[in-house]
Amino acid sequence: MSDTRKSVRAKLGLLGPLRLTSNELDEPVSVAPKIRTVLAMLCMHPDQVVPVSVLTRELWSEQPPVTALRTLQTYILNIRKLLSKATGLKPADITDQILVTQGSGYSLRNSDLRLDWLDFLQLADHGRASLRAGDSHTGIRGLEEALGMWRGSGLSDVPTGMVLEGRRLMLEERRLDTIEALIDARIEAGLHQQVTAELASLTSEHPFHEGLHAQYMRALALSGRRAGALEVFARLRSRLIEEIGIEPGYPLHQLQHKILNSHTATDASLSGS
Repeated sequence: MSDTRKSVRAKLGLLGPLRLTSNELDEPVSVAPKIRTVLAMLCMHPDQVVPVSVLTRELWSEQPPVTALRTLQTYILNIRKLLSKATGLKPADITDQILVTQGSGYSLRNSDLRLDWLDFLQLADHGRASLRAGDSHTGIRGLEEALGMWRGSGLSDVPTGMVLEGRRLMLEERRLDTIEALIDARIEAGLHQQVTAELASLTSEHPFHEGLHAQYMRALALSGRRAGALEVFARLRSRLIEEIGIEPGYPLHQLQHKILNSHTATDASLSGS
């Protein structure tokens, strides 16, 4: 897949602990926790003005100290120094070009920076587009590249308020959606035996996720392990009934029926969701 992403002065990583990478340095963002919160807020809203009131609420909820504005200005100054070190630009240029004061807020200009979470979304979208176009090789490679950008849980070393927690959950949901799309593509490409171990781990991490359990059942059945596939269904059904009081959805019951009635591991009825 051709890389159309821009040439930049520095890269900011949020798909894991905060990380700043450039020709000048490649290191974790070693600043105070609340400064990481401000930087993450700006990175998650690139080219937008983030009002001081929003930043203050994210940092201190509904009880900001009387020194909140002055403290926030100090945090912004520290971030500008960090960006100056990373980009090689003078602090005044950072203030004018990258981390700009606008009205009663601040804006992180995206023209000279690369944000890994935006690259992840772009690569994942391109991978899905390739799959829809019938190019499974390019699609699988694109989704693998997108997921390879993650270095752990998103914003893992950032104290989050309501706004950042919502953004963190959005990223984790998109990550899981991309994992599902990649596994589906691999199964459709006949690579079902290669995904069973990963699905065993994923269904353990997400014990109520019916989509992942359905993929696990399909992969096992296509690998000739029908008993294992049916056991996955039985465990999930028992867990849902005992802990939530519901049955698995119709698609899972339908898949169980297909597995019970399939005659061979390569039964065509198992190849689709």
